[in-house]
Amino acid sequence: MDKNSSEAKQEALYQRWLNPKDGAGNDLQFQSPEAKKAYEERILRIRAAIELKKPDRVPVIIMPSFFPFYNAGVSPQEAMYDYDKLGTAFKKFIHDFEPDSHIGATAPGPGKMYDILDYKLYSWPGHGVAPEHVYQCNEGEYMKADEYDALIQDPTGYFLNMYMPRIFGALQPLQMLPFFPGMLEMYGLAYNFIPFAIPPVQAALKALMDAGAEALKWAMATGAIEGELAAAGFPQLLGGFTKAPFDVIGDTLRGTKGIMLDMYRQPEKLIQAMEALVPLMVKMGVGAAQQTGHPVIFMPLHKGADGFLSDEQYRKFYWPTLRAVMIGLIENGCIPLPAAEGGYGSRLEVIRDIPKGKTLWMIDQTDMTKAKQALDGIACVLGNVPLSMLSMGTPEQVKEYAEDLIKNANGNGGFIMGNGAFFDQAKPENVAAIVETAKAHKY
Repeated sequence: MDKNSSEAKQEALYQRWLNPKDGAGNDLQFQSPEAKKAYEERILRIRAAIELKKPDRVPVIIMPSFFPFYNAGVSPQEAMYDYDKLGTAFKKFIHDFEPDSHIGATAPGPGKMYDILDYKLYSWPGHGVAPEHVYQCNEGEYMKADEYDALIQDPTGYFLNMYMPRIFGALQPLQMLPFFPGMLEMYGLAYNFIPFAIPPVQAALKALMDAGAEALKWAMATGAIEGELAAAGFPQLLGGFTKAPFDVIGDTLRGTKGIMLDMYRQPEKLIQAMEALVPLMVKMGVGAAQQTGHPVIFMPLHKGADGFLSDEQYRKFYWPTLRAVMIGLIENGCIPLPAAEGGYGSRLEVIRDIPKGKTLWMIDQTDMTKAKQALDGIACVLGNVPLSMLSMGTPEQVKEYAEDLIKNANGNGGFIMGNGAFFDQAKPENVAAIVETAKAHKY
């Protein structure tokens, strides 16, 4: 790694984060000098923690799923289809609790776009799930066991011709699209365009355009929410999203059952596919950061938890390509934010093998004291107030737990207070107790 180059890239992203633009590309106009000062202080506080330095006080970040909408009396269905209600509820959440940063109002997603595409991977409110409930994943083998070579040799072609037609009912005709590298020159060129004249293909392309229009409408709405909150002094934390290659395959391609079988039946092919995905996942995260100007890239670690893989399997199948993606992000100035969902106690020694002060780990059910000890001087940790305590406990219990976190995980820095995993239902007074406890502790 060229340290100077990666640090220069990271500094450039930090400066863009500290100096946000509005939707027209102009310097953001803050609501007041006080709001601008608060915005900068919050980013610098988070940056100091990530870099294992002492900020002025313990930073606090609340990372919810549908809680902001339940908290405002907005149903999950309304949050997915009514962007005005989405914005009103999310802004209320930020102003009610005033965390140091937030992750945006994008969690619900655009329901109408999913309707247009006939999305198969999820059931969502009003489409397979009751309006008052959140969406659910429909796991399946959307990639067949004998398709690894197709994925490895031509990832874009595979996603376009095979994966997308399986997960979007409206895009099944894309299976008829030509092999695009066949359009090298005029010989045979016309034959490659014939599928675009077939009515089902044209209908699929129309669905893509309609879905794109809805996605743009949603993105403009969520972008406006983030812009308004930034102007009020509250920075958006995340610059983008990417995944561990094992999870790319195990979550929505082969599925849990499929990838578990592949570890035994065709382990080398699985590893080869994950290695092929590394540059794509790096590009996915870096491209998002360059677009948003925010360095932090979220990485949910769905299948790396204790009990899912043995330590030997984790070291062989999961960690090498996850680490390669994180290194690729770091080399391009990004800050990986892997969310160690579930328990990660048996992984702590392995994940120490990362550059110091360049990552932020969200800790869920792992003993935070042990996590901090393992990663002390290596990585910042975020978390891990339990969801059960947020929904069933008392403010006094939350405060006591948060105090213990500060005592045992804070040390000389490298700690950000927060929840352990994304949450939908919680007592507002318990969420407030997290923020209040962190803000009371200055260095």
